[in-house]
Amino acid sequence: MQRKTRMRQLPLHLMLLPSLAILAIYSYYPMAGTVIAFQNFTPAKGIWHSEWVGWDNFEYIANLPGTIQVVWNTVYIALMKIIANLVLPILMALLLNEVRNERFKKAVQTMVYLPHFLSWVILSGVLIDILSPSTGIVNDILGSYGVKPIYFLGNNHWFPFVLVGSDVWKEFGFNTIVYLAALTGINPSLYEAAVVDGASRWKQTLNVTLPGILPIVILLTTLSLGNVLNAGFDQVFNLYSPQVYESGDIIDTLVYRLGFDDAQFGVATAVGLFKSVVSLVLISASYFLAYRLAKYRIF
Repeated sequence: MQRKTRMRQLPLHLMLLPSLAILAIYSYYPMAGTVIAFQNFTPAKGIWHSEWVGWDNFEYIANLPGTIQVVWNTVYIALMKIIANLVLPILMALLLNEVRNERFKKAVQTMVYLPHFLSWVILSGVLIDILSPSTGIVNDILGSYGVKPIYFLGNNHWFPFVLVGSDVWKEFGFNTIVYLAALTGINPSLYEAAVVDGASRWKQTLNVTLPGILPIVILLTTLSLGNVLNAGFDQVFNLYSPQVYESGDIIDTLVYRLGFDDAQFGVATAVGLFKSVVSLVLISASYFLAYRLAKYRIF
């Protein structure tokens, strides 16, 4: 019986081979290049003939004047994004759950979901236009109330908040749908029992709705901890400038500049390797917490 089952499943396993080959070629094979982090890498000499420098690249990173600020920017921006992308989608899902007009509800879902499908190249152009201090609609509105033009993308105070706000604008529609799906899993009899007990809509939300989606909230929150060092390279790279390096420069953009602008390939690889190791630890911890708190397991 087992032999027949294995033979029947063999075509399905064979279908995995192309995907496994692509994964091995494009994800695992390039990992051999991380040895550059321990070399004074010169493209002309290649990996095999470049000088080995041990931990010198990591020491160089630690002694760079802006390293601590870059790490702080990364963690600060990422944590704000995690919190905002947790709270606002929940509020939006709760509000949409109260809407009884299905057409209006679906129309709103579609509108808030659309930005998720647009790249940051497109959205950054939109943001640059609407936040322009001279021609942007936001400053036009502020000017009508007597507020002086604000250079949102060139001001170190405002730039992190622009990153967080635009990220929420792009992604909260997708996250809202996740929570709406969780809301559909709540047993309707719980609401009926709450109505019989005289609970108002607000009391039903507090005592039925929120506890009903709490497991998925805990799960998504714990899993998001693995992204503490991922502040969004695509977004930052398309929006930042030297004027806001102090508040907007993150680990990924630092790696890009070290590698492509300064041709310090060994140092850039060392920074990337450091981030990858820390991210691996954080992701492992988040999956452990997800299992302990929400009984979530991949395997």
